[in-house]
Amino acid sequence: MTHDHPAGSFRHSELLLETSSQDDRLWVPAAMDGVWMRPLMFDTVSGAWANVTRIRTEGKISRHAHACPVQAYVLSGQWRYREREWIASAGHYLLEPAGDTHTLIGLPGGSETLFWIAGSLIELDDDDRPVGQSNVFTRIEQSAAHFEKVGLGRDYVRRYIR
Repeated sequence: MTHDHPAGSFRHSELLLETSSQDDRLWVPAAMDGVWMRPLMFDTVSGAWANVTRIRTEGKISRHAHACPVQAYVLSGQWRYREREWIASAGHYLLEPAGDTHTLIGLPGGSETLFWIAGSLIELDDDDRPVGQSNVFTRIEQSAAHFEKVGLGRDYVRRYIR
């Protein structure tokens, strides 16, 4: 559920959403098959965004680093980083330091994780060379294009912008 407000007033409004929607149109496909993002909030002032990442594939998902700290809370399932010995499971909270490089690995059964990300996410190849990047503005555009494609309209993304 969101509270709709006229243009110009939406930045200061509350936002109340279900993190895991049954409406597949609200899940934005990621760059890899079997991975989707459910936008929850885009903060264009601070450059942060929150989303639920749904992984339904096994193996390497993404090697990347973040310019700012990242917070994650695993809602269901489990995943891990290739560079770590731990497994993040339902109920776990993770704080990643800025600049940390890691490779997300999807595990059997899939997962859903709430992420709060600020700054840029820098996609890396296996030799740590940058191959792409995401930030709040690229995520807004990605979501707007998806919402248009599934019939919700590009402006649907505005409900998540604060």
